[in-house]
Amino acid sequence: MKQTLGKLDENFFSEFNKVYKFKKNQLVLWPQVEPAGVFYVKSGFVRQYLISRNGKELTVNILKPHAYFPIIWTLNNIENIYFYESLTDITLFKAPKEEVVKQLENHPDLLYDLTKRTLSGLDGITRMMETLLTGSAYEQIAAVVLVLAKRFGKSTNKNEVTIDIRLTHRLIGTLAGLSRESTSLELGKLARNKIISKKNGLILVNNLEKLEEESLVNPTDNIIL
Repeated sequence: MKQTLGKLDENFFSEFNKVYKFKKNQLVLWPQVEPAGVFYVKSGFVRQYLISRNGKELTVNILKPHAYFPIIWTLNNIENIYFYESLTDITLFKAPKEEVVKQLENHPDLLYDLTKRTLSGLDGITRMMETLLTGSAYEQIAAVVLVLAKRFGKSTNKNEVTIDIRLTHRLIGTLAGLSRESTSLELGKLARNKIISKKNGLILVNNLEKLEEESLVNPTDNIIL
């Protein structure tokens, strides 16, 4: 089985001939149901979220192409507590959990790469938590937009970035733990301050440095991978 150095790639997952296509806003996995295997995102975006005890929906991560999930269940056999939903139309490959674990065990470079990316993302989340827990609603939304810009941004010049994924105010709010109404208000403030704008339905960050200042997240911090 040919394997690209440093990652479990499409070649590996495609060999199991398990291909799944989901339309936008369809559930792929949900809590308390044993996953049928490990999924690899070939195309599209997958939202990972949970619902708190008080019924609040919180987005934990947005998985992009080349990611695979659910990692905690795969490596630690811990029950999956998250919902995984197609944020766009998606195509997934699926491989048996045992084969993925075997591949990681037999290729330390793959496990090292996964560990490094996981810890980098955890560090970014931890540093951003200070803003989400203690900052104002404006600072929280600025922090979330910054994360999205770093993860999904396409630079048009040194300080201008287009977030290349369509996001509703409701979804952005679930990343910050805020209501859609509060999110819309704070995004409006960022727009009035000329930090962001809209272009062809996408969020355009006009001034990345200013956004970093408003979010209170250190620009050198790692961001979720």
